[in-house]
Amino acid sequence: MIEPTVPAERPLLTPTAVRRLLAEHALAPSRRRGQNFVIDVNTVRKVVRDAGVAAGDLVVEIGPGLGSLTLALREAGARIIAVEIDAGLVRALTEVLGEDPGVRVIHADALATDLGTLTEHFGGLAAAPPRHPRLVANLPYSIATALVLRALETGVFEHLLVMVQREVGQRWAAKPGDPRYGAVSVKIAALAEARVAAAVPRGAFYPVPNVDSVTVALQPRPWNRDMDRGQVLALVEAGFAQRRKRLRNALARPERAPVVVEAALARAGLEEGARAEELDLDQWAALAEALHAG
Repeated sequence: MIEPTVPAERPLLTPTAVRRLLAEHALAPSRRRGQNFVIDVNTVRKVVRDAGVAAGDLVVEIGPGLGSLTLALREAGARIIAVEIDAGLVRALTEVLGEDPGVRVIHADALATDLGTLTEHFGGLAAAPPRHPRLVANLPYSIATALVLRALETGVFEHLLVMVQREVGQRWAAKPGDPRYGAVSVKIAALAEARVAAAVPRGAFYPVPNVDSVTVALQPRPWNRDMDRGQVLALVEAGFAQRRKRLRNALARPERAPVVVEAALARAGLEEGARAEELDLDQWAALAEALHAG
Protein backbone atom coordinates (compact mmCIF):
# COMPACT_ATOMS: atom_id res chain seq x y z
CA MET A 1 0.00 0.00 0.00
CA ILE A 2 1.12 3.55 -0.75
CA GLU A 3 0.73 6.38 1.72
CA PRO A 4 -1.28 9.23 0.21
CA THR A 5 0.96 12.13 -0.65
CA VAL A 6 0.27 15.68 0.36
CA PRO A 7 -1.74 17.05 -2.58
CA ALA A 8 0.21 19.22 -4.97
CA GLU A 9 -1.01 22.79 -4.98
CA ARG A 10 -3.40 23.31 -7.87
CA PRO A 11 -5.52 26.38 -8.47
CA LEU A 12 -9.23 25.83 -7.99
CA LEU A 13 -11.40 26.09 -11.08
CA THR A 14 -12.56 29.58 -12.04
CA PRO A 15 -15.28 30.45 -14.58
CA THR A 16 -12.55 30.93 -17.21
CA ALA A 17 -10.94 27.57 -16.43
CA VAL A 18 -14.28 25.73 -16.62
CA ARG A 19 -15.13 27.23 -19.99
CA ARG A 20 -11.63 26.47 -21.28
CA LEU A 21 -11.81 22.83 -20.23
CA LEU A 22 -15.22 22.40 -21.83
CA ALA A 23 -13.95 23.93 -25.07
CA GLU A 24 -10.70 21.95 -25.13
CA HIS A 25 -12.57 18.66 -24.65
CA ALA A 26 -15.45 19.60 -26.97
CA LEU A 27 -17.94 19.21 -24.11
CA ALA A 28 -21.26 20.91 -23.54
CA PRO A 29 -23.19 20.79 -20.25
CA SER A 30 -25.94 18.17 -20.54
CA ARG A 31 -29.34 19.39 -19.43
CA ARG A 32 -30.58 15.79 -19.36
CA ARG A 33 -27.93 14.90 -16.81
CA GLY A 34 -28.36 18.12 -14.87
CA GLN A 35 -24.78 19.25 -15.43
CA ASN A 36 -24.20 22.60 -13.75
CA PHE A 37 -20.54 23.04 -12.84
CA VAL A 38 -19.49 24.98 -9.73
CA ILE A 39 -17.32 27.92 -10.78
CA ASP A 40 -16.99 29.83 -7.50
CA VAL A 41 -13.96 28.95 -5.36
CA ASN A 42 -15.52 30.38 -2.21
CA THR A 43 -18.51 28.09 -2.64
CA VAL A 44 -16.49 24.89 -2.92
CA ARG A 45 -14.29 25.83 0.00
CA LYS A 46 -17.37 26.51 2.13
CA VAL A 47 -18.83 23.13 1.12
CA VAL A 48 -15.64 21.43 2.29
CA ARG A 49 -15.69 23.33 5.59
CA ASP A 50 -19.37 22.63 6.21
CA ALA A 51 -18.81 18.95 5.44
CA GLY A 52 -16.24 18.81 8.23
CA VAL A 53 -13.60 17.32 5.93
CA ALA A 54 -10.14 17.06 7.46
CA ALA A 55 -6.76 15.92 6.17
CA GLY A 56 -6.69 12.16 5.68
CA ASP A 57 -10.48 11.75 5.50
CA LEU A 58 -11.88 9.44 2.86
CA VAL A 59 -14.55 11.15 0.76
CA VAL A 60 -16.87 9.71 -1.87
CA GLU A 61 -17.82 12.34 -4.42
CA ILE A 62 -20.69 11.65 -6.81
CA GLY A 63 -20.65 13.56 -10.09
CA PRO A 64 -17.31 15.38 -9.81
CA GLY A 65 -17.69 16.82 -13.30
CA LEU A 66 -14.58 18.85 -14.13
CA GLY A 67 -13.22 18.66 -10.58
CA SER A 68 -14.25 21.96 -8.98
CA LEU A 69 -15.19 20.35 -5.67
CA THR A 70 -12.62 17.55 -6.06
CA LEU A 71 -9.77 20.07 -6.04
CA ALA A 72 -11.17 21.81 -2.97
CA LEU A 73 -11.43 18.47 -1.16
CA ARG A 74 -7.83 17.67 -2.07
CA GLU A 75 -6.78 21.13 -0.93
CA ALA A 76 -8.11 20.11 2.50
CA GLY A 77 -6.09 16.88 2.37
CA ALA A 78 -8.96 14.47 1.74
CA ARG A 79 -8.55 11.21 -0.15
CA ILE A 80 -11.26 10.81 -2.76
CA ILE A 81 -13.23 8.21 -4.67
CA ALA A 82 -14.97 10.16 -7.45
CA VAL A 83 -17.80 8.50 -9.40
CA GLU A 84 -18.61 10.08 -12.78
CA ILE A 85 -21.04 8.75 -15.40
CA ASP A 86 -19.97 10.98 -18.31
CA ALA A 87 -17.00 9.60 -20.28
CA GLY A 88 -16.07 13.01 -21.64
CA LEU A 89 -15.97 14.50 -18.17
CA VAL A 90 -13.88 11.57 -16.95
CA ARG A 91 -11.25 12.45 -19.59
CA ALA A 92 -11.28 16.13 -18.63
CA LEU A 93 -11.20 15.33 -14.91
CA THR A 94 -8.23 13.03 -15.43
CA GLU A 95 -6.38 15.92 -17.05
CA VAL A 96 -7.29 18.29 -14.21
CA LEU A 97 -6.10 15.85 -11.54
CA GLY A 98 -2.96 14.74 -13.32
CA GLU A 99 -1.21 11.86 -11.54
CA ASP A 100 -2.64 12.67 -8.12
CA PRO A 101 -2.35 9.45 -6.08
CA GLY A 102 -4.95 10.65 -3.59
CA VAL A 103 -7.89 10.31 -5.99
CA ARG A 104 -9.56 7.32 -7.62
CA VAL A 105 -11.88 8.21 -10.52
CA ILE A 106 -14.54 5.58 -11.20
CA HIS A 107 -16.38 5.79 -14.54
CA ALA A 108 -19.82 4.51 -13.54
CA ASP A 109 -23.46 5.34 -12.97
CA ALA A 110 -23.76 5.99 -9.23
CA LEU A 111 -27.39 4.83 -9.22
CA ALA A 112 -26.29 1.46 -10.62
CA THR A 113 -23.24 1.19 -8.35
CA ASP A 114 -23.03 -0.58 -5.02
CA LEU A 115 -22.17 2.47 -2.94
CA GLY A 116 -21.47 0.29 0.05
CA THR A 117 -18.45 -1.30 -1.62
CA LEU A 118 -16.86 1.81 -3.11
CA THR A 119 -14.10 1.80 -0.51
CA GLU A 120 -12.76 -1.34 -2.21
CA HIS A 121 -11.55 1.03 -4.96
CA PHE A 122 -9.36 2.74 -2.40
CA GLY A 123 -6.64 0.10 -2.54
CA GLY A 124 -3.20 1.68 -2.87
CA LEU A 125 -4.22 5.03 -1.45
CA ALA A 126 -3.62 4.22 2.20
CA ALA A 127 -1.44 2.01 4.33
CA ALA A 128 -4.32 1.21 6.70
CA PRO A 129 -8.00 0.46 6.05
CA PRO A 130 -9.84 3.78 5.71
CA ARG A 131 -12.37 4.97 8.27
CA HIS A 132 -16.00 5.25 7.29
CA PRO A 133 -16.12 7.67 4.35
CA ARG A 134 -17.99 10.92 4.04
CA LEU A 135 -20.12 11.67 0.99
CA VAL A 136 -19.75 15.17 -0.45
CA ALA A 137 -21.28 16.05 -3.80
CA ASN A 138 -22.92 18.52 -6.13
CA LEU A 139 -25.79 16.23 -7.16
CA PRO A 140 -27.82 16.45 -10.36
CA TYR A 141 -31.32 17.42 -9.29
CA SER A 142 -33.00 14.49 -11.05
CA ILE A 143 -31.16 11.81 -9.05
CA ALA A 144 -30.57 13.60 -5.76
CA THR A 145 -33.28 11.98 -3.64
CA ALA A 146 -32.79 8.46 -4.99
CA LEU A 147 -29.01 8.70 -4.61
CA VAL A 148 -29.09 10.05 -1.05
CA LEU A 149 -31.58 7.42 0.10
CA ARG A 150 -29.42 4.67 -1.39
CA ALA A 151 -26.31 6.11 0.20
CA LEU A 152 -27.96 6.32 3.62
CA GLU A 153 -29.34 2.81 3.34
CA THR A 154 -25.83 1.39 2.93
CA GLY A 155 -24.96 2.47 6.45
CA VAL A 156 -21.32 3.02 5.47
CA PHE A 157 -21.16 6.82 5.41
CA GLU A 158 -20.12 8.79 8.47
CA HIS A 159 -21.68 12.03 7.22
CA LEU A 160 -23.14 13.49 4.02
CA LEU A 161 -23.18 17.03 2.66
CA VAL A 162 -24.73 17.54 -0.76
CA MET A 163 -25.73 20.44 -3.00
CA VAL A 164 -29.27 20.09 -4.31
CA GLN A 165 -32.19 22.13 -5.56
CA ARG A 166 -33.52 24.30 -2.73
CA GLU A 167 -37.02 22.83 -2.81
CA VAL A 168 -35.60 19.29 -2.65
CA GLY A 169 -33.40 20.11 0.33
CA GLN A 170 -36.24 21.83 2.13
CA ARG A 171 -38.49 18.79 1.64
CA TRP A 172 -35.78 16.50 3.03
CA ALA A 173 -35.43 18.56 6.19
CA ALA A 174 -39.12 19.45 6.64
CA LYS A 175 -40.97 18.66 9.86
CA PRO A 176 -44.72 18.27 10.57
CA GLY A 177 -46.47 21.60 10.15
CA ASP A 178 -44.29 22.60 7.21
CA PRO A 179 -46.27 22.54 3.93
CA ARG A 180 -43.23 20.87 2.29
CA TYR A 181 -43.39 17.93 4.72
CA GLY A 182 -44.16 14.68 2.94
CA ALA A 183 -43.29 11.01 2.58
CA VAL A 184 -39.70 11.77 1.57
CA SER A 185 -39.26 13.86 4.72
CA VAL A 186 -40.15 10.83 6.85
CA LYS A 187 -37.97 8.50 4.74
CA ILE A 188 -34.97 10.76 5.24
CA ALA A 189 -35.74 11.14 8.96
CA ALA A 190 -35.80 7.35 9.29
CA LEU A 191 -32.18 7.27 8.13
CA ALA A 192 -30.59 10.55 9.17
CA GLU A 193 -30.94 13.92 10.83
CA ALA A 194 -31.19 16.39 7.94
CA ARG A 195 -30.75 20.15 7.99
CA VAL A 196 -30.30 22.80 5.34
CA ALA A 197 -26.73 24.00 5.89
CA ALA A 198 -26.41 26.95 3.51
CA ALA A 199 -27.84 28.68 0.47
CA VAL A 200 -25.87 28.47 -2.77
CA PRO A 201 -26.30 31.36 -5.24
CA ARG A 202 -27.23 30.60 -8.83
CA GLY A 203 -24.20 32.52 -10.01
CA ALA A 204 -21.94 29.89 -8.43
CA PHE A 205 -22.77 27.54 -11.32
CA TYR A 206 -22.14 27.34 -15.05
CA PRO A 207 -24.48 27.29 -16.81
CA VAL A 208 -26.62 29.29 -14.42
CA PRO A 209 -29.54 27.05 -13.35
CA ASN A 210 -33.16 28.20 -13.30
CA VAL A 211 -33.54 27.19 -9.67
CA ASP A 212 -31.93 28.06 -6.37
CA SER A 213 -29.72 25.57 -4.56
CA VAL A 214 -28.76 24.71 -1.00
CA THR A 215 -26.39 22.39 0.75
CA VAL A 216 -27.95 19.80 3.04
CA ALA A 217 -26.10 18.10 5.89
CA LEU A 218 -27.24 14.57 6.75
CA GLN A 219 -26.05 12.79 9.86
CA PRO A 220 -26.89 9.06 9.65
CA ARG A 221 -28.51 7.49 12.67
CA PRO A 222 -29.45 3.92 13.57
CA TRP A 223 -32.96 2.51 13.52
CA ASN A 224 -33.70 1.67 17.17
CA ARG A 225 -37.31 0.53 16.96
CA ASP A 226 -38.91 -2.88 17.22
CA MET A 227 -40.89 -2.43 14.02
CA ASP A 228 -39.07 -3.05 10.75
CA ARG A 229 -38.14 0.23 9.06
CA GLY A 230 -39.40 -0.96 5.68
CA GLN A 231 -42.83 -1.74 7.11
CA VAL A 232 -43.05 1.68 8.74
CA LEU A 233 -42.08 3.45 5.52
CA ALA A 234 -44.55 1.38 3.49
CA LEU A 235 -47.26 2.69 5.81
CA VAL A 236 -45.94 6.23 5.33
CA GLU A 237 -46.19 5.81 1.55
CA ALA A 238 -49.77 4.62 1.86
CA GLY A 239 -50.72 7.48 4.13
CA PHE A 240 -49.24 10.21 1.95
CA ALA A 241 -50.61 8.68 -1.26
CA GLN A 242 -53.95 10.13 -0.21
CA ARG A 243 -52.77 12.94 2.02
CA ARG A 244 -56.02 14.90 1.81
CA LYS A 245 -57.84 12.06 3.52
CA ARG A 246 -57.82 11.28 7.20
CA LEU A 247 -55.63 8.29 7.97
CA ARG A 248 -58.61 6.19 9.04
CA ASN A 249 -59.65 6.25 5.37
CA ALA A 250 -56.26 6.59 3.65
CA LEU A 251 -54.93 3.45 5.36
CA ALA A 252 -58.11 1.39 5.03
CA ARG A 253 -57.97 -1.74 2.88
CA PRO A 254 -60.45 -4.50 1.99
CA GLU A 255 -58.87 -6.53 4.79
CA ARG A 256 -58.54 -3.51 7.12
CA ALA A 257 -61.67 -1.51 7.76
CA PRO A 258 -61.52 2.15 8.84
CA VAL A 259 -62.64 1.14 12.32
CA VAL A 260 -59.50 -1.02 12.64
CA VAL A 261 -57.33 1.97 11.73
CA GLU A 262 -59.25 4.10 14.23
CA ALA A 263 -58.49 1.61 16.99
CA ALA A 264 -54.79 1.57 16.05
CA LEU A 265 -54.68 5.37 16.07
CA ALA A 266 -56.13 5.36 19.56
CA ARG A 267 -53.60 2.76 20.79
CA ALA A 268 -50.79 4.88 19.32
CA GLY A 269 -52.07 7.94 21.19
CA LEU A 270 -53.14 9.73 18.00
CA GLU A 271 -56.29 11.67 17.17
CA GLU A 272 -59.07 9.86 15.35
CA GLY A 273 -59.00 12.48 12.58
CA ALA A 274 -55.20 12.53 12.16
CA ARG A 275 -53.77 13.12 8.69
CA ALA A 276 -50.44 11.99 7.23
CA GLU A 277 -48.73 15.39 7.35
CA GLU A 278 -49.39 15.69 11.10
CA LEU A 279 -47.34 12.66 12.16
CA ASP A 280 -43.62 12.69 12.84
CA LEU A 281 -41.41 9.61 12.48
CA ASP A 282 -41.99 8.39 16.04
CA GLN A 283 -45.75 8.63 15.59
CA TRP A 284 -45.61 6.75 12.28
CA ALA A 285 -43.60 4.00 13.98
CA ALA A 286 -46.09 3.86 16.86
CA LEU A 287 -49.01 3.62 14.42
CA ALA A 288 -47.30 0.84 12.45
CA GLU A 289 -46.75 -1.10 15.66
CA ALA A 290 -50.34 -0.60 16.75
CA LEU A 291 -51.68 -1.81 13.41
CA HIS A 292 -49.36 -4.81 13.49
CA ALA A 293 -50.43 -5.70 17.03
CA GLY A 294 -54.12 -5.23 16.31
